Amino acid sequence: MTRLTFFGATGQVTGSCYLLEANSQRILLDCGLFQGSRENEKQNSTEFPFDPASIDAVVLSHAHLDHCGRLPKLLKEGFTGKLFLTEASFSLLELMLRDSVHLHLRDIEWENKRLERAGKELLVPLYDLDDVEALLKLRHPIAYYAEKEILPGVSVSFHEAGHILGSSIVRLRITESNENKTLVFSGDLGNPNSPLLRDPSVLTEADVLLLESTYGDRDHKPLENTLSELRDALSAAAQSGGNVIIPAFAVGRTQDLIYWLGKVQRLGWLPQTQIYLDSPMAISASEIYAANTRLFNIDDPEFTKIAPQGWHAWLKNLTYSETAEESMAVNRITGGAIIIAGSGMCNGGRIRHHLKYNLWRRNAHIIITGYQAEGTLGRMLVDGHKKYIKILGSEIKVEAKIHTLGALSAHADQTQLLKWAGNFKDPKPRLYLVHGEKAASLSLQTCFNRSGWEANIPVFGETISF
Repeated sequence: MTRLTFFGATGQVTGSCYLLEANSQRILLDCGLFQGSRENEKQNSTEFPFDPASIDAVVLSHAHLDHCGRLPKLLKEGFTGKLFLTEASFSLLELMLRDSVHLHLRDIEWENKRLERAGKELLVPLYDLDDVEALLKLRHPIAYYAEKEILPGVSVSFHEAGHILGSSIVRLRITESNENKTLVFSGDLGNPNSPLLRDPSVLTEADVLLLESTYGDRDHKPLENTLSELRDALSAAAQSGGNVIIPAFAVGRTQDLIYWLGKVQRLGWLPQTQIYLDSPMAISASEIYAANTRLFNIDDPEFTKIAPQGWHAWLKNLTYSETAEESMAVNRITGGAIIIAGSGMCNGGRIRHHLKYNLWRRNAHIIITGYQAEGTLGRMLVDGHKKYIKILGSEIKVEAKIHTLGALSAHADQTQLLKWAGNFKDPKPRLYLVHGEKAASLSLQTCFNRSGWEANIPVFGETISF
């Protein structure tokens, strides 16, 4: 009997982690960080609800931290098996984890100084650089669509998910007691409007399907409307003389934004002549993207021709801001610039400095282009419930104009999720909705149930057999 236990991304969009047990072997699907509120992030410090040393292999859907961020902790606590991932994720994982551990250790150092002054118990890092380096040695890349036996009786294949470079829909085939079973995990299913990546692959057969539900309760605005809103926001900022601040995920969203800004520039809709990418990790990720243009779609022939030359050939006046000194110089710009920085949910990184210097300006414009989890600063800005927000120890009045451009999301919306899942043939697989806040999952569950397909919403620690 094959067993699957849900240990993350249940009732929330972060902490992706699922334990598969078959043929007396244990495989972990993803091992991501919990992100968002302090309560969510506290889960990262708790012990794993299984013995890491007992895990024979890990299969990674993609290199975003909410799917891979606890892998070094897994190794630190005993994991010695193999890590299987796509070829493009091989490079991105290294970038993400090295950057993550640097930020994590810095934050721990700062927090411990405060705790030490207060005479309180100091925090212990989740992992260190040595753990990251040891974890990276366990990587085993597999090309898209190639099926590989990773353990006796268990094979995996990765299919394009269209979410970020290297993202995958995972298909696991299991032979146990002369029975063949198939588990499909959507990973983060991409938005077919993605300007760079190919649409998610169509799969048609499975016994069990794990489907993400990030935007299970809504549809994105039409792309044409969103691009018009982007043009209007850029125009309004130029007329008022303010800056445009764009929080962006370093991997995926930043590269899409560079594409769209280059596109509107070619249409004559981009009045700004100062464009800054203020994120060392996003800069490195952009170079990895540029080295993998073979994985891009061919929807835009002009871009396809220019892309191998690099991002500066596509978006004129793009300046990379890598050092702390360069970032501080960008902070001193009071108007007329577009500033793209991380983190995408505004919970850390250089974006907080840019928000601190611009949120209080009535002529500034903040453009939100991605999902903002509960408890994050980005979510507070989107919801607009607070007139004053504390950033880096300062109370800032929110006077800037906040724009939310949903169609630029890298996640499929409700209609797109239903359409993709609708490709599965009868008898339909047992369906479990993961990676979504409760309201989003419940809404998507209602849609499936109305169509006659029973959808389940698992809870943390729930185990199913199949």
